[in-house]
Amino acid sequence: MKDKKIFADQGLPPAFKSPPGEERIGLGHGAGGRKMHRLITELFVRYFGNPALNRLEDSAVVKLPAGTMCFTTDSYVVKPLFFPGGDIGKLAVCGTVNDLAVTGAEPQYLAVSFVLREGLTVKTLERVCRSMAATAKSAGVMVVTGDTKVIEGGGAVEEMFITTSGIGVRPRGLRLGLEFVRNGDIIVLSGGLGEHEAAVAIARGGYHFRAKLASDCAPLNRMIRAVLKTGGVRVMRDPTRGGLATTLNEFAHKTKFGFLIEEEAVPVKRAVKGVADLLGLDPLYMANEGKVVMVVAKEQADKVVRVLQRFPTGKEAKVIGEVIKEPAGVWLKTKLGAWRRILMLEAEQLPRIC
Repeated sequence: MKDKKIFADQGLPPAFKSPPGEERIGLGHGAGGRKMHRLITELFVRYFGNPALNRLEDSAVVKLPAGTMCFTTDSYVVKPLFFPGGDIGKLAVCGTVNDLAVTGAEPQYLAVSFVLREGLTVKTLERVCRSMAATAKSAGVMVVTGDTKVIEGGGAVEEMFITTSGIGVRPRGLRLGLEFVRNGDIIVLSGGLGEHEAAVAIARGGYHFRAKLASDCAPLNRMIRAVLKTGGVRVMRDPTRGGLATTLNEFAHKTKFGFLIEEEAVPVKRAVKGVADLLGLDPLYMANEGKVVMVVAKEQADKVVRVLQRFPTGKEAKVIGEVIKEPAGVWLKTKLGAWRRILMLEAEQLPRIC
């Protein structure tokens, strides 16, 4: 009681309630003091709250089901922060959830670190947190720990960077990996290419054209869990930066097999193709944030496609090619029947797309 009286006499605001006018992020929000505590309790706990996070300890204490633990991390620097179909928060949750899911793990917990530029509005941060919380809930994962740093203003004001780390558990006995790929296996893609990169490019503005596009940004773990129950999946990846072409080149480099895809079978929306043509981009290399490419045993391929098509994120799934003994590398069979070698992407087509 005595401490409370002294505190009131100093004319300071309650420790855990923001005073009027605190509408922008300042350096104090990352300094570990009262402002930072208010940010944590009024915003982060409000949207991400759960028993592990609410303890606000230096480390989250969590339980994991039986299996092999998978652990991943990634940073997100997309520009602009908001784009059709998503935002940097949704992207950060989906990216880490999907990185775990394609290894066969069931995502469990996320750690989130924010780097905020001084001057960012609290309203913008809250909008991102709301989106992250909704995406985490839809994926069935919990944000259990995090960190916040604030850097000086002077650049783009409305700017933030997010790093998400995730833990998932892979069931014991799951046989999934490039070592299981065989000659004659089938390549399956869950949907159209390039929608994320095209949507971000349009949202960035500066072009004298419009296109009706939305990012494919979405968590894939529930769909992947259903597909794994069918059996027959040898390996899978989410073709993000570098796109399908780079992912298949990674497969080819490590397996020494050839990966032949049919140009007419690879799904690309007309709007994406239009944007790609105008900007000089190749959809095979464009980034995706809600697609998965799978190598599947031939006898299971049709069943895998049918399971994928039951989900909104996989409704356009189809077979796009096959694994061949030789020639090694990645090959595109064109509409005219010619084979064209597809190499790995040398550098980014557009910067800051994820």
